[in-house]
Amino acid sequence: MEEGTLRGIEVLAAIVDTGSFAAASEVLDMSPSGVSRAVSRFEQRLGIRLFERTTRALKLTDEGHRFYSQVLPLMSELEECISDASQGAARVRGKLRVNVDPFFSKLVLGPRLGAFLDAYPDLQLELITRDDLGDLIAEGFDLAIRFGHPQPSALVARKMMETRIVTVAAPSYIRRRGMPSKPEDLEQHQCIHFRDPVTSKPFPWEFHSGRRRKVVRASGTLTVNDGGTLYGACLAGFGIAQVMDFTVEEMLAAGQLVNIFPSWSDEKFPLYCYYPSRRQLPAKSRAFIDYLLRLTA
Repeated sequence: MEEGTLRGIEVLAAIVDTGSFAAASEVLDMSPSGVSRAVSRFEQRLGIRLFERTTRALKLTDEGHRFYSQVLPLMSELEECISDASQGAARVRGKLRVNVDPFFSKLVLGPRLGAFLDAYPDLQLELITRDDLGDLIAEGFDLAIRFGHPQPSALVARKMMETRIVTVAAPSYIRRRGMPSKPEDLEQHQCIHFRDPVTSKPFPWEFHSGRRRKVVRASGTLTVNDGGTLYGACLAGFGIAQVMDFTVEEMLAAGQLVNIFPSWSDEKFPLYCYYPSRRQLPAKSRAFIDYLLRLTA
């Protein structure tokens, strides 16, 4: 690979990672005009336009996105090969950007990050909490951690864990409105709906018991898309909520919440790790995935 091509890829990656020509120039120790000229030369060499540029926005063109998604895994593999050759073994180092589900980040990952970072002092970890997967490659992420079943994608989706869905209410709500005896009773109760970030519609109220499955029309006047609001309203006794069991274990044990239908709690909700398709993951990504598997085992 010629030096000019490598430099063009380096400039392209810096722009995608930082989001602008100006920011990329600081990372690369180049002038903004030098970055612009490097992109123009690289576009001429490739015969495609890499970026859509206006005074208010910068984004990859379709051709640029396709090229970047193909070349980034190859560059990561090349860096690994160079590291292996020079050091005898792959080192976990550099910057790792992870798009992570807010629930998982707050309740599982955040409190346990110290051990991971202590084990890899040469690694810089950047966690961005997001409600949606977005465009992993174009936004410069190495990995993404999301709840829910995978959507069709060119990304590799690796299951990390499954959690049960439980239906809960605060004791104060039960005292005020009574305890439902079966899922169908929720048509007469105040239920808090949670909006699916993928479909932008409220999640359906499903109930699983072995091979049996029910979907009910749960009534309710409140719909939220934020986990903190969901738990806060439920704990305050406003209504009934469906949540992932690992997020409320302590609240159930302390009596702050009650599992209303323990015999209808067999629905499973998976957690997946996403990453670009490649033959060999960078050492930093492999290390993080291995750590996630230990956390969720």
